[in-house]
Amino acid sequence: MSDNPKILYVEDDPSSAMLVQRVLAVEGYDVTVVTDGISALEAADNMRPDLILMDINISGLDGYEVTTRLRSGLVGSDVPIVAVTAAALRGDRERALIAGCDGYISKPIDVDLFPDQVREFLHGHQEKIESPEEKSEYLEEYSRRLVERLEEKIRELKVAHEELQTVEKMKSDFVILAGHELRTPLTVIYGYTQLLLTNPSIPGTVDAEGSPRHLIDQVAQATKRLSQVIEDILNVSLIDANRLDLALGPVFILPVVNAVIKNISSIAQDRKVTFKLNGLEDLPPVLADGQRLQQALWNVVSNAVKYTPDGGHVTITGKEIDDTIHLSVIDTGIGIDPRDHERIFDRFSVLEDTMLHRTSKTAFKGGGLGVGLTVTKGIIEAHGGKIWVESPGRDEKSFPGSTFHILLPLPESGAPM
Repeated sequence: MSDNPKILYVEDDPSSAMLVQRVLAVEGYDVTVVTDGISALEAADNMRPDLILMDINISGLDGYEVTTRLRSGLVGSDVPIVAVTAAALRGDRERALIAGCDGYISKPIDVDLFPDQVREFLHGHQEKIESPEEKSEYLEEYSRRLVERLEEKIRELKVAHEELQTVEKMKSDFVILAGHELRTPLTVIYGYTQLLLTNPSIPGTVDAEGSPRHLIDQVAQATKRLSQVIEDILNVSLIDANRLDLALGPVFILPVVNAVIKNISSIAQDRKVTFKLNGLEDLPPVLADGQRLQQALWNVVSNAVKYTPDGGHVTITGKEIDDTIHLSVIDTGIGIDPRDHERIFDRFSVLEDTMLHRTSKTAFKGGGLGVGLTVTKGIIEAHGGKIWVESPGRDEKSFPGSTFHILLPLPESGAPM
């Protein structure tokens, strides 16, 4: 034991906590106060106290339950735990001892006697239930009480889970309905801007900044971008609600990849990122929704382009392994920290500083909503596949790169396509 013994005091009443801290600080004790059971478990594990003073009537996990949990491994039997509580009815002391406490001090504490009581427990004093019959009786009562508390918590969790599911469904339904409602006016706006752009009487060109044709083109591009954002959010909601419909049919991978590259190249001409393909022409068709699969691959390839510096390259390879198509998208970009390998597939996960956010999906380290890879994961898994990433780490000087792996099952032999 150190010269200044560390005491953990579990107490949710500020006045009681302050009194005990002041009384024990005068005696040279280092007192840490926490106000609930979970914090007590964490503090006990981190600070390894010499003594724990436990209020029984705390919210959440009560003092009995926290003591039993501490005794089950966090502090074992080495650290004295003393109940300091206003619970003074018949049997309260015995219940505290059954739960694992070494002693019992009732409130209000005697400020003159309290330091000596603490010192005794620090030096190994223990209170016991003398009668074996009485001990057995309280042990049975305590076990029954724990089971009842567990049942109560399970019921509360069940109700909370049902309420959460209801709220989640309401949210998904709202997003899906809002997405459909927004699609209609955006389609109209985009359609009319395209009609205007085909009208030769509109003066100027799309490159002549400030001209009518340029302004109309800007409206069209902004409308298209907004439609893409809405589509991404709508897809996330459909995936969450398990309502992502697939129009399945035979799909060859090479044409899908070529379409993705053509689209990305057309909107990222100044990036000078080159593409290399290997093994795709030899792959058999998969049973898939071609449009959805193209969307998933677009998200992965555009993500590779986004984090690859100008002049880099992206390699897309494919091979057939054990009735499975294995696609790899390999970039020469900045890489991904291993701790983020799973997080990047989470909804709205953004690794960049949002204060530096840019709307471009292809500019180097350009921004996004953080839903593209979430949608991709949902689409791939809806096809019975799997996606994951490998990267040695993130380095914006050495560019270690990243490799996204996609597995897609091939249809069983003889199955209709």
